[in-house]
Amino acid sequence: MTLPPFQGIAQIAVYVIVLLALTPLLGSYMTRVYEGDRVLLARWFGFAERAFYRLLRTSPEDEQNWREYARSVLWLSILFLIPLYVLLRVQGHLPLNPDGLKGVAQGVSVNTAASFVTNTNWQYYGGEYTMSYLSQMAGLAVQNFVSAAVGMAVLVAMIRGFARRETEHLGNFWVDLYRSIVYILLPLSLIAAIILASQGVPETFSGHAVAHTLQGGTQEIARGPVASQIAIKQLGTNGGGFYNSNSAVPFENPNGFTNFLEMIYILLIGSAEVYMFGKMVRATRQGWAILAVMYLLMIVGVAVAAPAEQHGSPVLHDSGVSLAASSTSPGGNMTDKEVRFGIANTALWATITTDASNGSVNGGHDAFTALGGAVPLTNIFIGEVIFGGVGSGLYGMLMLVILAVFVGGLMVGRTPEYLGKKIEAKEIKLAVIGSIFVPIVVLVLTAVAMSTHAGKESIFNAGPHGFTEAFYAYTSQTNNNGSAFAGYGATDFSTYLGAFAMLVGRFVPLIAALAIGGSVAAKRITPPSLGTMHTDGPTFVGLLTGLVILLPALTILPAIVLGPVVEALTTRLF
Repeated sequence: MTLPPFQGIAQIAVYVIVLLALTPLLGSYMTRVYEGDRVLLARWFGFAERAFYRLLRTSPEDEQNWREYARSVLWLSILFLIPLYVLLRVQGHLPLNPDGLKGVAQGVSVNTAASFVTNTNWQYYGGEYTMSYLSQMAGLAVQNFVSAAVGMAVLVAMIRGFARRETEHLGNFWVDLYRSIVYILLPLSLIAAIILASQGVPETFSGHAVAHTLQGGTQEIARGPVASQIAIKQLGTNGGGFYNSNSAVPFENPNGFTNFLEMIYILLIGSAEVYMFGKMVRATRQGWAILAVMYLLMIVGVAVAAPAEQHGSPVLHDSGVSLAASSTSPGGNMTDKEVRFGIANTALWATITTDASNGSVNGGHDAFTALGGAVPLTNIFIGEVIFGGVGSGLYGMLMLVILAVFVGGLMVGRTPEYLGKKIEAKEIKLAVIGSIFVPIVVLVLTAVAMSTHAGKESIFNAGPHGFTEAFYAYTSQTNNNGSAFAGYGATDFSTYLGAFAMLVGRFVPLIAALAIGGSVAAKRITPPSLGTMHTDGPTFVGLLTGLVILLPALTILPAIVLGPVVEALTTRLF
């Protein structure tokens, strides 16, 4: 493999260092927010918070058990799912539509509503020529906030389960939802939106601009309220872009600074939540242990993807066309790469966007080499627990922690424990459901898409690459990521099947996480003994890392062989 130039390696290193430095700062602040401490914003807007609670006839003291918490999550999601679908269907008759866009097709509306309510932001449409400004703001951007806050609230409830003892209460969903939006997502999004707008990202209600070309023709340039949506789509690991080509479009991502900022925002909350977990359970070393696993897997992904793309296609090497003649060459696989930022930044973005459930891109994943493209696909199939979606990533990782503790307990011959709580059959079963359900659904839906006539209509490329596109589509939607290989098209079959994938992929693990939180909250603390396995040291980090990789590998490897591996062999990569 050919390593990226020194500049590309340095950019990746700076990114990791800056993200790691910001993690404890934001994590400490989020801990104060969820523990009810008086943060500065609460002093300024406390009256609005109290009014919100009076409207819902609740208060921070009215705590819920896990079933009540889950019901609140499901009712809120249904409450937003139906109006969002209706808004998309009738947008042609509503205001803030200066370009006269028609209502969105039924299948795409169903898929899009499910997509944004589940924090997936899969796009079977091009935003700039499908969605009105009203749909973008009142529909999609609102869901970018709400769906992210739902994941964050569920995580906090699960963490309380580990932190508390002999209780059935996990907090109040409506309180956690409000604080997630108002005290965390809104201020951070406002900061990013102002910065992006200052760098040239549009933020206007005017219609498309018309440019006159040198050849005497005209060209429409899409614009609109872009900066505000880009800020929350990255921060909330939503990923749905205003533009069809996402952050590869200069209007959405104008320069190297905005590219760096947007990448930081993708993982910022997910990384900070792990530190917050350690603070809330009063065991910061536990948080650092989990964070070590996440950073290790992220770095390994970049270390595979970047050299693979810098090396380029073996076919071009054999024909003498490739420019990647040495480790210092600026060549490599430049197809669908963002030439302003280079291969290293595109490979880094592809890795972190699939480490999180973000899905935004600044290049084309479909044009990656077989080995480079296997990295984002594998990241998603792992379950997006390397950092994952805001909230959902860490509660998915905590399920794997429970399984790792179970395996470790078998090794030392004792009942497994974590944070002083005994992990028994109920928690293990729930963790298995939360960890294995999604991969099974991915394989089943991919099989249906590949074996039915209706499913094959969405596949535009033949051979192993076409299989990879379909496999990636259902892996991305079921895991609530949203990124895609190009070439997998929208039909009635694919839009409805994808909507089903996103809904079950979101809510089954979510309910399992709350059930685990409720179960461990009722337990008493068991004092540590000589037989207690330490879960904050390098041994457990190695055990958890192995489980994160091996558990999905048991299901993904046959599919990886049918897609990327076969394609790699036919292009003589090995």
